[in-house]
Amino acid sequence: MPSARDVLTPDAFAMLQTVVETGSFAAAARALDLVPSALSYRVRQIEDALDVLLFDRSARQARLTEAGVELLREASWLLGEIDAVANRVKRVATGWEPMLTIAVDSVIARDPMLDLATAFFALDPPTRLKLRDETLLGTIEALTSGEADLAVGAVLDASSLAFGATGVRSRPLGQLHFVYAVAPHHPLARIEGPLSDAVLRRHRAVAAADSSRTGPSMTVNLVGGQDVLTVPTMHAKLAAQLHGLGAGFLPEPMARPYIEAGHLVERKTERAPPIGTMHCAWRERTAGKPGRALKWWLEQFEHEGTRRALLERHRGR
Repeated sequence: MPSARDVLTPDAFAMLQTVVETGSFAAAARALDLVPSALSYRVRQIEDALDVLLFDRSARQARLTEAGVELLREASWLLGEIDAVANRVKRVATGWEPMLTIAVDSVIARDPMLDLATAFFALDPPTRLKLRDETLLGTIEALTSGEADLAVGAVLDASSLAFGATGVRSRPLGQLHFVYAVAPHHPLARIEGPLSDAVLRRHRAVAAADSSRTGPSMTVNLVGGQDVLTVPTMHAKLAAQLHGLGAGFLPEPMARPYIEAGHLVERKTERAPPIGTMHCAWRERTAGKPGRALKWWLEQFEHEGTRRALLERHRGR
């Protein structure tokens, strides 16, 4: 007996639709230039494969059963998908990638990133887009491991990578300044003067975990012997510090709206506040030319305003 995959073809769907439109098997057979018995046999094959009745044969008019109505409803969607796939394949042949995966570090402002995605989709590309959250070395690892095509906000540039990571290129997005901040009710908010490491050691720090899974991980700006609350992203670190669960350095553009609103207190430390240079990095094709989707994204990073927005335009600014 034929299976459902054998009988559910575009031609079969068109045949069933003709029966519905003409109102009878005899009229559909004439429209399709078939003998009625051949048409009935083909319909019965579909019904046997699905183990359902598609038409109510008790009346002169060929009326769909509920199962038949559902099949033709899904058939319309499936035929649309077939057309969409065909169009997508044609456009991929013109240089568009089927999929572009972007690893986005958690220090990158989300709204500007989504604004770029909106502009990208406005091109109506055949490329599907996948955004994945990463932190610290996990951002560049997603690229070098082949899990991403583009890394935005990487702490390392191409020259800092191991010699095995060939085919990776990078360009700077800009510098990111950090500030030490605590909730107003945190004990460190009431201590006068710059905070020494000895003072910091007595209070819990909040750290964003490195999302690296296979390579080395990075820990930054922690004092030896300090209690640490580890959270998955920089946004989670901000939330934990707003709740007074700990203290630590935050990207200045991310923390500034909360400092100005009085939800965080900026504190000076004896250790110099960190300054990080963020990069975008990508993998080159063997042929040397990026696909059209990657090329479009790289062109956006050529604009200083875009680079600044990605580092500075966090929610609330």
